[in-house]
Amino acid sequence: MKLLLPALARPILEPRLPAGLDISWFTNHGEANAMVADADIAWIDQMRPEWTSETVGKGAKLKWLSTIYAGIDSFPVAQLKRQGTILTNGTGINAIAVAEYTVLGILAAAKRYDEVVRLADRHEWPGDAPGKVELYDTSALIIGMGAIGQLIADRLAAFGVCVTGVTRSGRDGTLLPDQWQARLGDFDWIILAAPSTNATKAMIGADELAAMKPSAWLINIARGDMIDQEALLAALQARALAGAFLDTVHPEPLPADHPLWTAPNVLHSMHLSGRSQSKMFHRAAALFLDNLDAYLAGKPMRNLVDLDAGY
Repeated sequence: MKLLLPALARPILEPRLPAGLDISWFTNHGEANAMVADADIAWIDQMRPEWTSETVGKGAKLKWLSTIYAGIDSFPVAQLKRQGTILTNGTGINAIAVAEYTVLGILAAAKRYDEVVRLADRHEWPGDAPGKVELYDTSALIIGMGAIGQLIADRLAAFGVCVTGVTRSGRDGTLLPDQWQARLGDFDWIILAAPSTNATKAMIGADELAAMKPSAWLINIARGDMIDQEALLAALQARALAGAFLDTVHPEPLPADHPLWTAPNVLHSMHLSGRSQSKMFHRAAALFLDNLDAYLAGKPMRNLVDLDAGY
């Protein structure tokens, strides 16, 4: 059994790896590309998603591929399906950090703390607060009540926010995927936390933006392509909604001259939500080791991805 693993994780993984495995450790993209052809099992996440995708594309013998990422939109899914490769993802690894960042974004929007920071940068002492919204007694729609969505809901409930979720099954009183559009006007915070699939692309477009309250904020901590950005820009320019907190955009990185940088009432966080922690790599290593034990024992693995559904 041949494994290809990141050298960065070697100090964490090596002491706990079972004996008898043939392990290669890669330190850069070129090494990963050269070594993956012989690998049966691989954890080959790299700095750039396109690098990871390229390396996976060279792994024709892969039986199991592990990734730290929750979304698999940058992976060659058709190839993995054709090969019969098992894919496990990192759902839950970043959930706490992303949930905290979501609350940070909502609080910043409610109090317009972005404007407070700019006032301080200019050494100005205002006579009034730029943002006066209290989270208490507001309402939030969370589209995607998975691991991250549920943690967001728990944290917002502590602020007195009335939370409604959207799930595929409608479990626990959540809305079904064909029900939330008709309810958009009921909410102060529209939060995108769903996995990226073909069905979620541009799920927030001109019609959905028009259905929101003029005082509502759009919060995206999922994927940038879930929003029709041209429609969002038009809505922001027209002041048709209060603003948007965008952890993710499309493309990433956002080009320096992109109009979304200077659109009114946009708070950017440059896809930093999942990185705003110090435990990500340790959690990923623990998950990989648990799944390796399960794989070798023929037992159920955690975070199995349904390649047809896309998550």
